[in-house]
Amino acid sequence: MLPADLPGTARDALLAPLVDHHCHGVRRDDLSRAQFELLIGDGGNPAPPGTTHFDTPFGAAVRRWCAPLLDLEPHAPPAVYLARRAELGAGEVNRRLLAGAGVVAFLVDSSPDDTSAGSSAGSSEETSDGAFDGIFGLTGGVSGDLDVLSAAEMGRHGGAAADEIVRIERIERDVAGTAEIAVDYLDTLGEELAARAARAVGLKTVIGTVCGLDVDPAPPARGAVIAAANRRLADPKETLTDPFLLRHLLWSAVDVARERGLPLQFQAGFGGVASGASCGAAEPHRTDPSRLSAFAGALQPLGVPVILLHCFPFHRQAAYLAGVFPHVYVDVGLALPYTAAASARVLDELLELAPFHKLLFSSGCRALAETGYLGALYYRQALGAALATRLGTGEWSAADAARIAHMIGSGNARRVYRL
Repeated sequence: MLPADLPGTARDALLAPLVDHHCHGVRRDDLSRAQFELLIGDGGNPAPPGTTHFDTPFGAAVRRWCAPLLDLEPHAPPAVYLARRAELGAGEVNRRLLAGAGVVAFLVDSSPDDTSAGSSAGSSEETSDGAFDGIFGLTGGVSGDLDVLSAAEMGRHGGAAADEIVRIERIERDVAGTAEIAVDYLDTLGEELAARAARAVGLKTVIGTVCGLDVDPAPPARGAVIAAANRRLADPKETLTDPFLLRHLLWSAVDVARERGLPLQFQAGFGGVASGASCGAAEPHRTDPSRLSAFAGALQPLGVPVILLHCFPFHRQAAYLAGVFPHVYVDVGLALPYTAAASARVLDELLELAPFHKLLFSSGCRALAETGYLGALYYRQALGAALATRLGTGEWSAADAARIAHMIGSGNARRVYRL
């Protein structure tokens, strides 16, 4: 799966265990074909009549690369693949695929994603990752909390360590559901953020999927926040879209991250057209990470690392920000398995401008263990191709290639997350 002419040191660096700095729990239950197809489609909707989501780059990759781990020949037909998956059972499939990814540590966003029957991507919970609500069944009419592996279980199944990434919107929703008055809401929110952060290695926000990334760099006035909190408590189950509360939540998280030395992840790019009604109608490219530059600039004096997730197709803009700001980091996550054979081009474009010490590996794994396995596989393939090109032209030495592969695969994450 790697270029044959790679030096041994570079090959060893690519095959070394990875730190998957952004992933989610995978389903622990057995899935029907209809359920599985919803989860491999990047929009979360059924394929048109007479077609299948296996006829996508990701679907073809499942049949090519995941089939052998289930004791099947490469390119096994979809029906054969799913029959074997059912025969083994979800537990065994998860163990084989997660362990096969070659990950030494999973950093897991383990926030449960509530779903409601018949909901659409345009009305998803703030706890979801934009268009990837579909991967958890949000657009497929599946109701109830999904039964996914916890962070600890992800580690056990993958034979790896595991730590938690805290989703701040989930904490806000829990606080809004129990607070009685605005002052209690504000006080409890800060306390809960601090308490949850004490057990985590990072914080995460999906504000970009709610209101885009045009974030006002100034904290909101307290009076405006209290007025907004009173409105929020009148209907706490609704998706949080109020711009004053979102900014307050974000700056509260920044304070906690600064105090505890934690990075703050931002969902950006892939899977991220904003859906919040109160913040204005959704516009294309609102999760273009370059729109975050003013807020990133405001955070620079505080020393809080900002990590931009899933930045495709805006990975060049993200790479620019990572070069401009000393505290901004970037990955392309799920873009690699979902572009599959084209993933080498995506990663090569990211390497055109981003400082190598600012790049992180993540699989973006969620719902299906296949996403975790393919995320790691295509990352290694794509970086291997990029290294081979640069070595072939004499741009890099073999020592450079090995060092950069180690940095991106695990070293940068260990440093940023203090692992």
